Amino acid sequence: MNIAKVLIANRGEIALRVARTCREMGLRTVAVYSDADRAALHVRSCDEAVRVGPPASRESYLSIENIIAAARKTRADAVHPGYGFLSENARFARACAEAGLVFIGPPPEAMEEMGEKTRARRKMIEAGVPVVPGLREPIPAGGEAAAKEFALQIGYPIMLKAAAGGGGKGMRLVTDPREFDPALATAQREASNAFGDGRVYLEKAVARPRHVEIQVFADQQGGCIWLGERECSVQRRHQKVIEETPSALVTPEMRQAMGRVAVEAARAVDYVGAGTCEFLVDGNTRSFFFLEMNTRLQVEHPVTELVTGIDLVEQMIRVAAGDPLAIKQQDVKLAGWAVESRIYAEDPFRSFLPSTGRLVRYRPPEEGTRRGATVRNDTGVYEGGEISIWYDPMIAKLVTLAASREQAIDAQANALDRFAVDGIRHNIPFLAAVMQNERFRSGKLSTAFIAEEFPDGFRGREPEGRIGELMAAVAAAIDLVVGERKREISGQLPSRPVRRDSRRVVKLGETEQRLEVAREGDAIKVRMFEGESREKSAHLLRSAWKPGDLVWTGTVDEHPLAVQVRAVLNGFDLAHRGIRARALVYTEREAAAARLMPVKVSADTGKKLRCPMPGLVVSIGVKEGQQVRAGETLAVVEAMKMENVLRAEQDATVSRILAKPGDSLAVDAVILEFA
Repeated sequence: MNIAKVLIANRGEIALRVARTCREMGLRTVAVYSDADRAALHVRSCDEAVRVGPPASRESYLSIENIIAAARKTRADAVHPGYGFLSENARFARACAEAGLVFIGPPPEAMEEMGEKTRARRKMIEAGVPVVPGLREPIPAGGEAAAKEFALQIGYPIMLKAAAGGGGKGMRLVTDPREFDPALATAQREASNAFGDGRVYLEKAVARPRHVEIQVFADQQGGCIWLGERECSVQRRHQKVIEETPSALVTPEMRQAMGRVAVEAARAVDYVGAGTCEFLVDGNTRSFFFLEMNTRLQVEHPVTELVTGIDLVEQMIRVAAGDPLAIKQQDVKLAGWAVESRIYAEDPFRSFLPSTGRLVRYRPPEEGTRRGATVRNDTGVYEGGEISIWYDPMIAKLVTLAASREQAIDAQANALDRFAVDGIRHNIPFLAAVMQNERFRSGKLSTAFIAEEFPDGFRGREPEGRIGELMAAVAAAIDLVVGERKREISGQLPSRPVRRDSRRVVKLGETEQRLEVAREGDAIKVRMFEGESREKSAHLLRSAWKPGDLVWTGTVDEHPLAVQVRAVLNGFDLAHRGIRARALVYTEREAAAARLMPVKVSADTGKKLRCPMPGLVVSIGVKEGQQVRAGETLAVVEAMKMENVLRAEQDATVSRILAKPGDSLAVDAVILEFA
């Protein structure tokens, strides 16, 4: 093979993912970084690293000139673009070739045919592949009126989409003609920031579709295969949140038909390397429509790797080096079911707003195969590292593989329970709740799943029923262990046996549970009572948990259980299966006194609009003295490559505006005040 050193023109978890395979193949690696990523994990994990510019600058990861210069400086043989940034930029692929570098991706001609979404649509129409109705060209400057007229002709709702990239960037759903102009401006800005190309096109929004994609792989000798499908219907703001393979919707016959179409699409443009044909599928009729082709490696590629046993990055490198595919279509076998959750730095309890800051604690679940399930965690962060405003908020991709869909979902839920993150807000509670959602578990999905199942946003679940009882039992057991440890440290452990039973009251949310906790050998027995003395249940808990551990892992009545634990005054904050609850543990006397404590009333902050995260003010949508109604746009703030619209929560009058477009604001900075 003519490749010995690979420059990875990306950052974060994808750079680490590529570097891992390179090391396994005996190849040296070069990282590139902006000033914001100087201490990033991908920089420290590669053999060499080159600075390519400041954050939020075209001179960093989007700079073709700086990337090529870094490759020349380090004498790299090849460049792997990862995904996002320059991964679908034909000009970058050509620049690599002109510099004598192997571009680990498709030829620039194929990227132009398929990477530019409107050109790909035209190509598919010519090939007789069904496509969603839409424009055949991006909306040109000055062509807004014609685009709006076309939207009226095909009927709302419509979708505005970036012509040069995907991943939810530069994408907006428009349900009303009055929303068209601001949505177009936002989509163009996001597309330009994410891909260096602000062109946007328009297509009809398909009602209640499912998003299913086919992974294809082609070599330079004309060989082309497909590697099964992935379902990516669980999305928020058109960004995939949970992916799986295979799809619960797709039949064997449908899988073969979609695979044939995807291979034909790839061959039509002489494609080389890894690519993905995305389809919208009618959940009732199973009819599918070509959506676009992503001419790169996908974020969700790990689920395909686990089910097929094929390292896609290794195949990309070998194909780019000129090797023929060693895999034939008949060799591709789908074994088991894989589920991937994208863990983001965002607050699901505050409309999923981005969260930035330092990862005070970062303890992902242990990777590997146990009890018939495999856990894999692709990540680009580390404990003590910083989550900045400049880039995508992804923390990790947590993937589980098991024999069946139900088992893979259960394994994912267990792994999420063991994934501990402190210092920033994250969406693990939301992901854990989705794993318990009956509609999700039944496979009855659509791209509107999150909007329909969580119409008022995510509020979490109450610790009720058996889960509430188990969480109370865990809190009591932890309290016993903490008490034992305190006595050991203070040297007050008596020579005669310690009294090994005690009555407690656990207040979990608004519910009080009376119980008795006692040692039984290496286990802890918790007896639950109704009223003063009537026993309703008993549980035997076993765990090696010790004070300071972030996750209580063990068994309750011989069944495995994992509960996250954070110590607070008089108790613990617990998290399990998407439930976050404070468990306060008292003696009977302490519980009686706690009931007499006054209720703390929160201060009224409703008269100010505060910046919910560090970010850049894009626009202010109101003026001083203006009356606004609930739901109206007040301001737009950009953070982590996405624009976040801040809306009025109630009817009000704007009294003062304290920020302007271009201002860089800290979290909770006041943007405007209401009368």
